[in-house]
Amino acid sequence: MRFINVIKVALRALRRSALRSVLTALGIIIGVAAVIAMVSIGNGAKSQVEASIASLGQNLINVFPGNFTSGAVRGGWGSASSLTIEDAEAIQREVAGVAALTPELRDRTQVLANGLNWNTQVLGEDVAYLDIRLWSIADGEMFSEFDVRSGNKVCVIGRTVANQLFPDSDPIDQSIRIRNIPFKVVGVLAAKGFNYFGQDQDDVLIIPYTSYLQRIARRPNLNSILVQAVSPDVMSRVQQDITDLLQQRRNGREPDFTVRNQQELAEAATATTKTMTVLLGAIAGVSLIVGGIGIMNIMLVSVTERTREIGIRLAVGAHGRDVLTQFLIEAIILSVLGGALGVLLGIGTSQLVSHLNKWPVLISTNAIVGAVAFSAVIGVFFGFYPARKAAQLDPIEALRYE
Repeated sequence: MRFINVIKVALRALRRSALRSVLTALGIIIGVAAVIAMVSIGNGAKSQVEASIASLGQNLINVFPGNFTSGAVRGGWGSASSLTIEDAEAIQREVAGVAALTPELRDRTQVLANGLNWNTQVLGEDVAYLDIRLWSIADGEMFSEFDVRSGNKVCVIGRTVANQLFPDSDPIDQSIRIRNIPFKVVGVLAAKGFNYFGQDQDDVLIIPYTSYLQRIARRPNLNSILVQAVSPDVMSRVQQDITDLLQQRRNGREPDFTVRNQQELAEAATATTKTMTVLLGAIAGVSLIVGGIGIMNIMLVSVTERTREIGIRLAVGAHGRDVLTQFLIEAIILSVLGGALGVLLGIGTSQLVSHLNKWPVLISTNAIVGAVAFSAVIGVFFGFYPARKAAQLDPIEALRYE
């Protein structure tokens, strides 16, 4: 029997029992839809985390003070004040592959302006800070290199600070008092929203780091050094070069600093979402196995119901392989058709969940291809036994079957 004829016979057999065929394929439809929906939601969550990490800047390397041992006392990053302006200047001067750098000081404090007050994060930064953070100015301008060199009392503020202290007026050229020291507002930052850690990035006030050292902190040490590498390819080397340079500057003493790059932060942040995506996909994949078992069960019933038909085919000259192929094709058609309908249902479910709950979803082509391919494999795997059973029927016994 020609292969095309085998397919036609298989399709006719499925069409004769259309309702049973649909119910048989339902397990595959639900399984594929569940896999695609769960993976899409998981990928959407992962992409949201990655976008939030990317909003911190590109190719970033953070140098933190700390990581020291004193007697039996050990401390991690941030546990000691050990970084200096000279360390930052040495990194800028001696480490190849550094695109930009800013010494960083930070603290939360109460600021006053326009008869109002607000508790916000005050940062001491270099001019390069906005380029490193991929942040733009909405109104006014960034303070200049001259302001940094001179330690001028100027600042740029985030949108949240502008809304709280200047709700009905333009903040540009107005004065904000930080610890009773007046700073002139020269710019307002573009809104960035909340980051991955739940912090309002717009609730910030930035002044030149020299002004912070001389007028606010009055101490020589930095909270951190923010470094931007020229490309992702050199981040690991730049990180190691910074580590080696700072260790050399400490004349072999135990490291009192910690160097971390953005890729490590992103990997740590997305590890949970990756695990959840795999777990959700695996749980949804179980329904595909259940659907496959349903196909095998119905095909076994079909073999029993069509025993006499099979006997007639074998008696008039059909080969066992023709019967096997026919039943195998029926199982594959059920699973592939179910997979295709499951893809449409899964995409639709993902979009519906996104619309109703405002969750990000990211439809994965790999998940679609994998789910459909897996459903086809299930059709072959679970359809083989019933098809083999049909092919091995004795024609005489099959003709006698009532």
